[in-house]
Amino acid sequence: MPWFRRPLPLALVFGLVAEALFLFRVSVPGKPVFDEVHYVPAARVLLTLAGPRNTEHPLLGKELIALGMWLFGDDSCGWRVMSTLAASAVVVGVVAIAWLIWSRARTAALAGAAVVLNFTVFVQARIAMLDGFMAAFAVLGIAALLWSMRAGQAGAAWRRWLLGAALLGLATACKWAALPYVGFAGAAFLWVRWRDHRAIGPALGGRGQRHWPGMAALPALLSLGAVAALAYLVTFAPAFFYADQPLTLATLIPFQVAMFHQQTQVLPAHTYQSVWWTWPLMIRPIWYLYERVDGAQRGVLMLGNPAMLWSGLVAVPLCLWAGWRERDARLTAAALLWIAGLAVWAVIPKSLGFFYYYYLPSILLALPIAGAWARFGRGRLKGWDEAWLVLLAALFAWFYPILSAMPLAGAQSFQRWMWFRSWL
Repeated sequence: MPWFRRPLPLALVFGLVAEALFLFRVSVPGKPVFDEVHYVPAARVLLTLAGPRNTEHPLLGKELIALGMWLFGDDSCGWRVMSTLAASAVVVGVVAIAWLIWSRARTAALAGAAVVLNFTVFVQARIAMLDGFMAAFAVLGIAALLWSMRAGQAGAAWRRWLLGAALLGLATACKWAALPYVGFAGAAFLWVRWRDHRAIGPALGGRGQRHWPGMAALPALLSLGAVAALAYLVTFAPAFFYADQPLTLATLIPFQVAMFHQQTQVLPAHTYQSVWWTWPLMIRPIWYLYERVDGAQRGVLMLGNPAMLWSGLVAVPLCLWAGWRERDARLTAAALLWIAGLAVWAVIPKSLGFFYYYYLPSILLALPIAGAWARFGRGRLKGWDEAWLVLLAALFAWFYPILSAMPLAGAQSFQRWMWFRSWL
């Protein structure tokens, strides 16, 4: 269909299909799951503006959970409905990013399908946690900045750039783990300008630029940081109206320092803790739920689709190799974005790590995979990308009962899905 070969209809179709998938039975289980025990009560407090709660994280993610509760009620559907929208926005954003990079409907559709069928996205779409909102704003922010890069005029380039900066600021306002992506955006801008200057002249000026026309480097970088910071700070507005311990302009910055100390405190060992380099291997996933609830034994396992996460370990080096050999910046950038997203966890000063921290990098992994199929899915490998998608779908269907909290036969039912002892 011709309309399906245009970016907006393609992205919207993927978003609508994803939303239908994520919403189905979203209210099950009917009790708080995993970290919902922290964020749902915090959202309730925000609705009443009673006072600070869950002060180790910024407010925006909890504000969005509260919005869902205000619109749809204080029940399991109301807690999670905004998370489904966030995950659908992730799907739309990835389709947009892939289109902006490769300008191919097949590659964009492959990336979108990979995200929809990735277990991490499905599970986070159906739980009231902050990571889903952070990822949605971050992915949409990356898409907006790439859209700015491809603008034909200075006005459009600036508007899209500032939109991307604001979205990255909002991502940080959900969880601080998104803050490095503001730095990645600035570094990518300078890298592209450095590549361009060999062909068209000075890298720092705005005139005559192939990418981001009319945007000089210094104003672009300063506006990126300033707009992201402003968007971040605006999300604290409700805290100025707390009945107890309201924020003031004088206490806003000290509150950020207090959050930092809470984020970096040394925590006791946890059953599900894991080290960042194990996450792409899926050595230690997390049971968000495994108990009898709503009249049946049910489970929710935070796990990635093995066909996606493990094939990504091949796709990333292939993209780096082909990008270097063929001077294809698209393949290099797709691989480096995933590498950077994972590498930040090697330096973030947190005493414990968990597999769900890998959520945003697991989304971005769709880009080097789609790029690798676009580059190498030819000749004898032609059509294998479709077989790979069938494998993704088959694994999604197989694991669906323990991703969606379906009724299980009994307490030992989990054994049929446990490929490794470390998954227990």
